[in-house]
Amino acid sequence: MKIAPSLVLFDIDGTLLRRAGPHHREALVEAIRKTTGLATTTDRIPLYGMLDPVIIGEMLRRAGVAELAIREALPEVMRRAQSIYARRCPDLARKTCPGVRRLLTRLERRGVALGLVTGNLTRIGWKKMERAGLKGHFRFGAFGEMADNRAGLVRLAVEEARRRGWIDGATPVSFIGDAPNDILAAQAAEVRSIAVATGVVEMEELRAYSPDYLLEDLRGLRVDMVL
Repeated sequence: MKIAPSLVLFDIDGTLLRRAGPHHREALVEAIRKTTGLATTTDRIPLYGMLDPVIIGEMLRRAGVAELAIREALPEVMRRAQSIYARRCPDLARKTCPGVRRLLTRLERRGVALGLVTGNLTRIGWKKMERAGLKGHFRFGAFGEMADNRAGLVRLAVEEARRRGWIDGATPVSFIGDAPNDILAAQAAEVRSIAVATGVVEMEELRAYSPDYLLEDLRGLRVDMVL
């Protein structure tokens, strides 16, 4: 396969989609209840930019569960959460952020390799893309259960793209996200950081983290920014 002119990695929530509904959060709550019998909540947990396994761990921790018990319960909670969400995910076709569909089409026409880097668990992330009508744009993804932090997911995605022969060591890589953790992950992984203010974080707060590019939304992203 021909080497792509660049690799662009996208966060999902707040970057590709917004206002996707409570179904994701509810799936985590119900999965914990079915696995442990505990009533938990995501209230007062700063969810933006967090990985699903980290969120689940914090929910259990705040419910008084010991660390060893959290580690033992986590695989089953994740399995149940993905199954629950896959059954209940709503139609997300109208939930894409401004400029998303046009940008993905333009990047594909230029031969850019596209991937996902998200804190969502694998089946949850792909189901969102399927229900939004975006799944076909992405070759692969790095998901919340695959690394301990978001920077690790970015590195994993880059390594996978190289392994598959889509990019080489000289190929520019960009990570697009809407949260400070996305900017920090890109910087830690030494890839280009592109921040968009389509989530809950204001532009001025994002600016404080010094992304390479800061945009109101993806309508402002030019193809040359990722080449």
